[in-house]
Amino acid sequence: MSVARSSARLPALVTRRRTLSSVTGTVLVRLSAPVVLIAVWQLAADARGSMWFPPPSAIVAQIYHLWFSAGFPRILTPAVAADVVPSFARMLGGWAIAAGVGVCVGMVIGRSRVVAQLTEPVIHFLRSVPGPALLPIFLIVLGTGTPMRVSLIAFASVWPILLNTIDGVRAVDRTQLETARIFGLPWRAGVFRIMLPAAMPKILAGLSVALTVALTLMVVSELTVATDGVGYQIQRASQLFLMSSVWAGVVLIAIIGLILNSLFALAERRALRWYRGMQRHAD
Repeated sequence: MSVARSSARLPALVTRRRTLSSVTGTVLVRLSAPVVLIAVWQLAADARGSMWFPPPSAIVAQIYHLWFSAGFPRILTPAVAADVVPSFARMLGGWAIAAGVGVCVGMVIGRSRVVAQLTEPVIHFLRSVPGPALLPIFLIVLGTGTPMRVSLIAFASVWPILLNTIDGVRAVDRTQLETARIFGLPWRAGVFRIMLPAAMPKILAGLSVALTVALTLMVVSELTVATDGVGYQIQRASQLFLMSSVWAGVVLIAIIGLILNSLFALAERRALRWYRGMQRHAD
C-alpha cells in the first residue's frame, strides 16, 4: 500500500519541482538585467568620478541615511513621516478621487448615447491638456496647500479611468441587460451584477495607468511652492547641489512606485481570476 501511495505521489512531486525550477529560472532572468545595469552604472560612475552621477552604492547609503537610520526598533527616521508619508497620502487621495469620479461618470456616459454626445467633445479636449501645464492655474485657484496637489493629481489621473470605463461599459452584452430587465431585476442588480463585472477588466487597466500618472503628478506638484514632500526634498537638494540626495529621492520614488504597481497587479490578478478562467475555458 505504501509503495502504491509513493507511486501516486511521484508525479505530483515531479510537477512541483518543475514548477519551482521554472519560477526560479524566471526570477533569475528578470533580475539579470537590473543587476547588470546597476553593475555597469557602478563601474562607470567610479571611473568618471562625477558629482552629478553618483554610484549606486552612494545612493543606497544616502537612502539609508535619510530614511532608515533611526536605529532599532524605530528604523524609519522622522523624515519619512515629514515627507514620504504626506507625498503618498496625496497621491493615493487624488488617485482614489479619480477612481470614484471616473468609474461613476464613465458608466453613465457609456450607457447613454445622448450624454456621450454632449460630453465626449469636452472630455477629449480636457484630457489633451497635460496636467503639469495646469499647475499655475491650480496654484492661483486653490493656493499652495494639499487640496491643490490632490486636485491636480485627481484631474490628471481621471482620464484613463474614465475612458476605459466608457469602453468597458459599451462592450457589455446588451442581451444580458435585456434579460435582466425582462426578469424584473432592479437597476442596481443590473449595474453591480452585470455591467460592472463585465467592464471590470477595462476599469482595472485604467486604474493601473492612472496610478502611474498620479505618481508623476505627485512629484510635479511638489516641485513648486512646496514645504514638504519627496518632490520638495528633491528640489531643495538640487538647489544645494546635494546630488546623492537628489538621486536618493528619485530612486525612492521609483522603488515605491514599483511596489505599488506590483501590489495593484496582484490585486488585479485576484479580482479577475474568474475572467481569466472564462478565457481559458473559451479557448
